[in-house]
Amino acid sequence: MRFYPQQHQCYCGIDLPARTMYLGILSRDGAILVHRHMSAGPEPFRKAIAPDREDGVVCVDCMFTWDWLADLWAREGLPFVLGHALSMQAIQGGTAKNDRIDAQKIAVLLRGGLRPHAYVSPAAMRATRDLLRRRMPRTRTRAAMLAPIQHTTSQDNLPEIGKKLA
Repeated sequence: MRFYPQQHQCYCGIDLPARTMYLGILSRDGAILVHRHMSAGPEPFRKAIAPDREDGVVCVDCMFTWDWLADLWAREGLPFVLGHALSMQAIQGGTAKNDRIDAQKIAVLLRGGLRPHAYVSPAAMRATRDLLRRRMPRTRTRAAMLAPIQHTTSQDNLPEIGKKLA
């Protein structure tokens, strides 16, 4: 596991479902600066983080909706950490789990250097990556449907099917 070790003045943890987000910002000494639920979008995010963005880092869990946030933060030239979701399950544990608590825990773990992070793929490569991820299951399904037909003809020693099955 790789962790994010750099120190900053403030640490922003975000739990980002589809249309809303929970934002938790901690100072270097652990004081809670912001802890709120808000709509997910560039403008509300910029407004909420404006006072604390000079020497800050943003961390969000690796779910499906982090792309816009990574791109926004990259354009601003500020550090962004994509939390590794599977590694976080082992660390977070806890019996109480909701978006509000998760946002705070992300910020606390990032502040302590205990937040495992994932690779943030460049924006230019994300469309290709997403296309391949969506295409692979369909390719496997197609192969799973065609293979039994071809195996049946081989088992029964029948002549090969003369044309392409697909």
